[in-house]
Amino acid sequence: MQTALITGASRGIGRAIARQLAEDGFRVVVNYNTCEKQAQSLISELNNTYSIESIALQADVSDRSQVEVMFAAAGDVDVLVNNAGIAQQKLFSDITAQDWDRMFDVDVKGVFHCCQCALPHMIHEKRGKIINLSSMWGQVGASCEVHYSAAKAAVIGLTKALAKEVGPSNIQVNCIAPGVIQTEMNAHLDEDTMNELKEEIPLGVLGTAEDIAGAVSFLASSRSNFITGQIFGVNGGMVI
Repeated sequence: MQTALITGASRGIGRAIARQLAEDGFRVVVNYNTCEKQAQSLISELNNTYSIESIALQADVSDRSQVEVMFAAAGDVDVLVNNAGIAQQKLFSDITAQDWDRMFDVDVKGVFHCCQCALPHMIHEKRGKIINLSSMWGQVGASCEVHYSAAKAAVIGLTKALAKEVGPSNIQVNCIAPGVIQTEMNAHLDEDTMNELKEEIPLGVLGTAEDIAGAVSFLASSRSNFITGQIFGVNGGMVI
């Protein structure tokens, strides 16, 4: 039995990933920071549906000490999904140093902390999979989201470099760059804005959390054993 740890898994994309990996037969560790009620309801759902017992663990991924405690409680992690992240829309001239630091602390340093804590077991076992969640804006940039775009671009660079470094240990490191997905993170956008975005997508539809979970399922499986250092655009063709 393999263990998959998903950060930021109490809601949205992370929740869908947890459900999918539980269905795939993984023991799932649901990380959350503040949404304990949602995390525990997800664990109840998974444990009532599947025979493998899953658990929820609290940690702010930007805090190294909390991440270390989480990994100690989780046990050996075979698949790490770095999904936790924050977003913010702001004119570049209005971004404060605190805004910038918080964005990078969660979206980049959080990935760094979790990767470092997961790798000793993976290197010892000569196998493992790390799946990082970036964004299409990390590939092409978004107006009024410079700090978010920069942080997500950093995740892409981290993915490619780490894939080269741990490849000799048979560890695959890949990245998913979602497009416009129907989640709480985009709930602040009005209907007109969402329709405009939909018109820019060649497939003509918005993505779902399950679309991302399907890509994670593939990358977490043995079917992806010869794939590493890649950026998977799950965006309906918006970025090609």
